[in-house]
Amino acid sequence: MKKSLALSAGLALVALPLATAPALASSSGPVDLVANLTQLNDSGASAELTGTLDGDDLTLTMTTSGLLEGAPHAQHIHIGGNGTCPANGAEGSGADGAFQTSDGASTYGGIAVSLTTEGDTSPDSGLAVDRFPTGNYTYERTIEVSDEVADQIAAGDGVVVVHGVDQNGSGTYDGDVPSDLDPTLPEEATNPAACGTLDVAQMTMPEGGAATGLGGTSTTTLVVVGGAALAAAGAAGVVVARRRAAQG
Repeated sequence: MKKSLALSAGLALVALPLATAPALASSSGPVDLVANLTQLNDSGASAELTGTLDGDDLTLTMTTSGLLEGAPHAQHIHIGGNGTCPANGAEGSGADGAFQTSDGASTYGGIAVSLTTEGDTSPDSGLAVDRFPTGNYTYERTIEVSDEVADQIAAGDGVVVVHGVDQNGSGTYDGDVPSDLDPTLPEEATNPAACGTLDVAQMTMPEGGAATGLGGTSTTTLVVVGGAALAAAGAAGVVVARRRAAQG
């Protein structure tokens, strides 16, 4: 009986760090975000994004290049696909195989946040042309998202897509194929121009952290060290119990 109790106590101690590690990670505070957008539809467009998610407050800064000047560019955070971007050469349902927005539903999913310059940011504003940037721009805004969207972004499930491609080089949005999002618009107005995954920025260990005591030691290190110590304590309990049983 003593052996069983000692062994159970040892196993509980070993399992404890594994059970508490997720809780430590989830209480880490604001989350830093990054995205590197690359071209779709041979648009030549790209963008760099940095951001912070603090609770439900999402702050973003994004700078674009290679977009059609003088034209509005819808931009969104998409969620619901497999969290990736299509390849630039992916063939879609548009003119001459152009990749339309709905062609990427399985990869980047549907609109979760409309990155408008002002006002509503819900999916309802997905085509609010008068509230999206024009040409090449630097976009800066803090918006409030739902708890569910915040959790998905923090989990790395978001994808940023910028739309609007002058595919025939005419200098404006035109063409005979209608948009798959709004048939009153040409597909060029809504076809995706650039895409990038919205990733959680990796935390780095402060210099000299290992030599500065607990103040410079990461949570992960504490969990690992604590786990090793508790595992050793559990094993010691088993040994003591066996010795006592042998002496008895």
